Amino acid sequence: MSAEYATFGLAPAMRAGEVLANGDFQVHRDFVDFVVDGRPLLFRLSDLDAVSPLASDVPPAIFTAQVRGLLLEADAPLSDGRHVIYGCPECEGIECGAVTALIEREDDDYVWRDFAWQTGERPDLERNGYHGMGPFRFHGTEYRAALNSLLDADADAGHRPRVLLIGPRVALLARLAAALRAIGIGADIARDTTGVPAGELRVYGAVVYGPSVGAAERAAVREAFDAAAIEVPHVEGLAPIVPLLVAQVEHALDRGPLELRRLTRLVAADGEAGIEVTSTCRVRLTAYRLDRLGRGHAHDVFDGVLETGRHRIPLEARAVKGASFVVARTSGGVLVEAMAR
Repeated sequence: MSAEYATFGLAPAMRAGEVLANGDFQVHRDFVDFVVDGRPLLFRLSDLDAVSPLASDVPPAIFTAQVRGLLLEADAPLSDGRHVIYGCPECEGIECGAVTALIEREDDDYVWRDFAWQTGERPDLERNGYHGMGPFRFHGTEYRAALNSLLDADADAGHRPRVLLIGPRVALLARLAAALRAIGIGADIARDTTGVPAGELRVYGAVVYGPSVGAAERAAVREAFDAAAIEVPHVEGLAPIVPLLVAQVEHALDRGPLELRRLTRLVAADGEAGIEVTSTCRVRLTAYRLDRLGRGHAHDVFDGVLETGRHRIPLEARAVKGASFVVARTSGGVLVEAMAR
């Protein structure tokens, strides 16, 4: 099959971390996704939890080697000239399965072809090939410029996201910090930002306020970041439920352009959740609520594949009784809303 020309670009993306109700967790990963013809390539794979090899938390030398490989300036990591396009976000081992492709140079063009799911030394293209995907031909100038831009900015390689938790080091913030660290997000706790140099504030990707922090204290923290010309999301916790707060942090840390996100809308009202997705994908909904004693409860209310478009999903009455909140998740995004009455 001849390869049609396609545009090639890159965009920041993430694999959202999560603290599960049983205490297990899945790690947060920031990575650079491939944008083909203006659309993330990962979106063509409707139910795949994976990251590209261009992850921000790998050592700089490995990150550079991955870029050089995609530029065909280094040997392919797999047999027959194949490269990992998306791999397991937990271990990155080929044994867990990976989407791989053959990358070739034709004159000044780069061609990606023969996409397949691979778990061993060689893929079975007949059985496990993505037959409706590619081949893609990229103009060499555009392709090299995009990938070389990562090498120019490789100081960010090896970086892990970090958040600043404002408030007393009491049980809630301590548990939240532990949960964030468990999924790969750094977390520091401070009463305020008085006297903190701008250089130290720049390491944070978001600020989270504990429930006991007053309006004046929050305003002072915002002023400190504004004075240092640092723009970060400021998160005010919806309820003292750690998995819910983790979801709010994940949403705040999403650096992906709005126009390239898969999960774009969540409305929670009148016992229903309104969802909008830009491509077919698996969506999970979890409802959190506080009972009359202030105890948190979690209910998994939906887990299924949704087609592109808007959807209305009824929620069990017991799951959204009283003060309640809904979290919508795909592998690459999180939205959180309080249930409106």
